[in-house]
Amino acid sequence: MNKMGTITGFTFKNKVKTKSFMVTTIVLALLISIGLNVPYFITLFNGGPIGGASSSNPVNIGLLSTGQPEVSEKLESFSAAQGDQAYRFITSGDKDEAALAADAEAGLTDGYLKFETVAGQEFPQPILYSAEDVSPQIIASIEAALQSVKLDVVVKDVLTAEQKELITTPVKLTEQSLSTDESGADTESEGAMSPINYIVVYLLIILLFTSTMMTGNMIASEITAEKSSRIMEILITSVSPLSQMFGKIIGIFMVGMLQIGIFGAVVAGNILLPHNRAVLGDFNMNVSDVNIAVIVYGLIFYILGYFLYAVLFAAIGSMVSRTEELGQAVLPITMLSLVSFYIAIFSIATPNILLLKIASFIPFTSPTAILVRIGAGVAPTWEILTSLAILIVSIIIFGWLAAKIYRTGVLMYGKRPTFKELFKAMKAYKI
Repeated sequence: MNKMGTITGFTFKNKVKTKSFMVTTIVLALLISIGLNVPYFITLFNGGPIGGASSSNPVNIGLLSTGQPEVSEKLESFSAAQGDQAYRFITSGDKDEAALAADAEAGLTDGYLKFETVAGQEFPQPILYSAEDVSPQIIASIEAALQSVKLDVVVKDVLTAEQKELITTPVKLTEQSLSTDESGADTESEGAMSPINYIVVYLLIILLFTSTMMTGNMIASEITAEKSSRIMEILITSVSPLSQMFGKIIGIFMVGMLQIGIFGAVVAGNILLPHNRAVLGDFNMNVSDVNIAVIVYGLIFYILGYFLYAVLFAAIGSMVSRTEELGQAVLPITMLSLVSFYIAIFSIATPNILLLKIASFIPFTSPTAILVRIGAGVAPTWEILTSLAILIVSIIIFGWLAAKIYRTGVLMYGKRPTFKELFKAMKAYKI
């Protein structure tokens, strides 16, 4: 155990100090920061306050009431009744269009709204004049207000206020699943994942795939490099093969966890910035809405998934004598990981499909598949626990098998051994 700790510490320190680790970590952290701040950069390039207005800093729009005083009054009353808005109408009083244009150019307002009479139409044509482009969100809000005013003007006193409100209220379709859980209650409908949880699950799937592939290839390449340089023959005289294998796996696992911790801190730091919190609010996303179960189970399944693939990469690396042959040797494991990744990514919008349910109980695909179902809230507790149990048993079985392969493979040079040769050599060792 002492020697395995030494191997673990050496592997961790050696990998963390490499230029490739430092450069990769810094570059990815910068890319994550840039990606999370893209909406804010777009807001800045779109003209600052007008492109990214809020209730605390609304867009001020003058109302040219000449010729259409009734429409202007109703529009102002409707907008005022809505409470905090990203825009605000300002009555022009006796000002004409030239005076409103001068106010906009002087920066007193951000523009003005004019109503032009159209022949054959009872409601005038609204035209918004602005010094800079107004964001689509504000345009949509003003159009919704105008639609309500138009209904009020056209129907006049034919309908009551309640009837008008009923007509303008959008119809929302609620989807309910016919299947029920063990308690008899209806399960959540497919696609019920909130936007913030959707993003979290998506990022966790990508993280699990990329991290597993990077660390797995790191394990295999290090073992193959030591074997091809004959250093393995010296190491094996002082440290048992099993201590070497599990020491390297745990050491590189610590490297991966360190990198994930750095990326997690970068993501959290960027999301908590004031401008990014405002952007999330615009999309009705709140960090407090994140399902903690997704994070907890995501970490658990990441750790177990890592160890399952890591022992396989170590076994493959021990059978290869030259680093040039490693890419072809690890191809089957890479394909398994790709299948797991694509099943989860392409099923994230439909978490109740049969393929994803089956994949949740297959150890090579369960870390990502069950995560999608947990995020959508459609995975019963028994499914999660069963998936965990199968994964743990698989790690024990494949770990035992990988240990026998590793102990045999590290001392076999030349061409890659056939399954028959490997099986005969494995029978000579007992774990």
